[in-house]
Amino acid sequence: MRKTLVLAAALAASACALAATPTQAATITTKGIGWKLATQLGVTSLSPSRQYTITFATAAMKTRYTPYLTAAVSQINAARVHLKIGGVETVDPSKCGPVGHIQITEMYRPMGRGGYSQGMPCPNPPKGVGAGGIVAIDSEYWDGTWPMQTYKLRNTIVHEPLHALGLDHPNVDLNRDGKAADYECVATAYGNTPIMCSPNGGYRTAANMGKLVGHDIDGLKALLANARAQGIE
Repeated sequence: MRKTLVLAAALAASACALAATPTQAATITTKGIGWKLATQLGVTSLSPSRQYTITFATAAMKTRYTPYLTAAVSQINAARVHLKIGGVETVDPSKCGPVGHIQITEMYRPMGRGGYSQGMPCPNPPKGVGAGGIVAIDSEYWDGTWPMQTYKLRNTIVHEPLHALGLDHPNVDLNRDGKAADYECVATAYGNTPIMCSPNGGYRTAANMGKLVGHDIDGLKALLANARAQGIE
């Protein structure tokens, strides 16, 4: 779940829409059916060769989150994004970490309201190529003050790192009332909305919760295709 990012207070000054060159305008695709890229933070691409790594603020967090992320990481690698689960490092939510790192930490109500977590890519990376990002999971999920249905919890824990890779909420105005509302996202033939749908999307079944839907994978492939269109490997 991510709307206005409190986490980004120290980063927001540098966050602006990417100014596309004529070449970029002809080759870069920023949205499609069921997916959208984080272009408002200047991210249009993912390097096909760069190693992206998920790291954690503490060893306890690594132990907690790794089982929730494993299936999604496997899907992301199958889409040809090089992502692995790494180790522990210091996380400062006011600034990005090493290039390629998606840092996960926990904060009390990072969005200022109960139950909402945050994820964001590092803003305005060179040539729009994602350089990692920061994720803050609401600590209330674990202390008993904000119980969540299991599928919502698992989908949220995957949803936020996907923001850090460069995917945005794909909500669209399906009912043509002038607003792309919460949960207003295209669905698959089986009725599954993208895991990036705001505020909660993704599979609801025990077998598939926490996994990317096909639309999300299409978004990752678009990030890679945009890099290749610019000659970036």
